[in-house]
Amino acid sequence: MKPSSFEKRVKRRITGRDHLFFAVCSPGLKKICQNEMLALGFPEGNLKAIQGGIEFKSKPAACMAFNLNLRSPSRILMRISQFKADSFEKLEKKMNAIDWILYLPQNCSLKFSVTTKKSRLYHSDAIAQRCEKIILNQLSSGGAFTSPGKNKSNQTIYIRAQQNNFTISQDTTGTLLFKRGVKEKVSKAPLRENLAFAMLFWAGFSKEDILIDPMCGSGTFSLEAAMMKTNLPPGFFRSFAFENWPGFSRKAYAYLKKQAQEKFLAFSEKEIFASDIDDIALTALEQNISNHDFTRIIDVCQKDFFSIYPSRISPGKKGVVMLNPPYGKRLGRNSEPRSFYREIGKKLTADFKGWRAGIILPSRVCNSYLGLKLELKPIFHGGLDIFAGIGMI
Repeated sequence: MKPSSFEKRVKRRITGRDHLFFAVCSPGLKKICQNEMLALGFPEGNLKAIQGGIEFKSKPAACMAFNLNLRSPSRILMRISQFKADSFEKLEKKMNAIDWILYLPQNCSLKFSVTTKKSRLYHSDAIAQRCEKIILNQLSSGGAFTSPGKNKSNQTIYIRAQQNNFTISQDTTGTLLFKRGVKEKVSKAPLRENLAFAMLFWAGFSKEDILIDPMCGSGTFSLEAAMMKTNLPPGFFRSFAFENWPGFSRKAYAYLKKQAQEKFLAFSEKEIFASDIDDIALTALEQNISNHDFTRIIDVCQKDFFSIYPSRISPGKKGVVMLNPPYGKRLGRNSEPRSFYREIGKKLTADFKGWRAGIILPSRVCNSYLGLKLELKPIFHGGLDIFAGIGMI
């Protein structure tokens, strides 16, 4: 079947052309994201670290692969246009000059994220309203692509204005990338998967390592480590915003996932050990594990951290221990942080000597309570500036 004139336009203007993309990274994760991209074979010369993430130039197919395979970024944006506008009349003219039917399906639900700084146009709602009207008018004028499926796809347009310079971007990701589609059941205050990956990366975790996750909660460290060990791409079980674009090829994406599936590794022995004292959290973890066939590699038990002895779990083997101790409200009113972290430090020193460790710390002072020589890496989680302590016990 010959491609239509519309399909030819999409190929010529969108899928067959290089575009500028931006991988948004949480504070502290930019370098990790860059390393991931290089490991996937992306040319170093096409990557540029800028404020907030990594900018790269490629065809949409590479962006599709990055969404599927990258563990550290939050989302990936595709730059659509950059222009100057100091009035609504100029803004509307520039927005209307964009051929929106090549970027968006007709039956989409539009959302806008608008930020302004030192620009004459500063009212974000007014900017969004005018832009939405222009885009919807174009999409309803006829000839626009309609995405398959009964439900409307959510598509987000990012508009940034700084000193009257506008950058218009389209979200390629949808739901934030840390949502892998694996952790369907969660406990209170779950750790984000991209932060868990960052800590495993900093600790040098590899496929050959044992992982002990003794304050596992809903098991973010354990599940992330299992995906790394088995070569399971972080986006394998989820969908993305780009899957509803006019230029999206289901056949090409299915082939990309099939290639990834051929690299999956199977394990016959347990190599990840998750434990907690919270039976509700463990029930959630066990359900997540069974839903995605991680039972062969992850062992789950209800046990207090201070009663765990790694020499009994993995005789003759050492690896990585990851801890996300309770802090703030989770620690409780009657608990004293100084003595709590001091006991953690003593336990690690006594029984985990020679292990690489990662521990989440609510403040620098908690590191001094541990009595360990850890490198502190600032991270941002749950609205808080906290630290990841990484080092050898």
